[in-house]
Amino acid sequence: METPLQIDFQGMDAEPKWQAVIVDRIAELETRFGRITAGRVVVRAPSGHHTTGGLYEVRIHLDLPEGRTVSVSRTPTPDERHGQLAFAINDAFKRARRQLQTKAQQMRPHAGDREHPPIGTVIAIDGSGEFGFLEAVDGRRIYFHANSLLGMDIDELVPGERVVFHEERGDEGPQASTVKPLGKRALR
Repeated sequence: METPLQIDFQGMDAEPKWQAVIVDRIAELETRFGRITAGRVVVRAPSGHHTTGGLYEVRIHLDLPEGRTVSVSRTPTPDERHGQLAFAINDAFKRARRQLQTKAQQMRPHAGDREHPPIGTVIAIDGSGEFGFLEAVDGRRIYFHANSLLGMDIDELVPGERVVFHEERGDEGPQASTVKPLGKRALR
């Protein structure tokens, strides 16, 4: 995130436990999508209002590149489970994750667009050293063969490493025709 995360507790004390939960949830979203530039989370304690009394409200606003945003700004319906702060936080982040998946699909380059190849994360490498799997920013699992790696051998690649790749349709689903590590290793 380019700008520090803002967390605002309204009508309640800012407990370190809940701040840590929110920071962890944002980190999960960043790890999965990697395109969040700024964020603000507002946690509002239950009020005496007749439609939302006794329910926590969690609002999330995330800024993305190209002026795009994700906003989870309301409790969907009066649901007594939102009387528990953990449920309210989980529900809001689940809705934010769904919106981010949609935005990631919209931001993914179209076929033939060579300006910005998609970015993925290596999630597994087979013990035989012949193939592995990537996770795209939209959450899809993509197969790659050791021969598709550019500038490195498969035994140099580690799970969690970020890569750029070119996707094509394989016999059994999506596969990467080329995979190249991001960062300093990509310069070799």
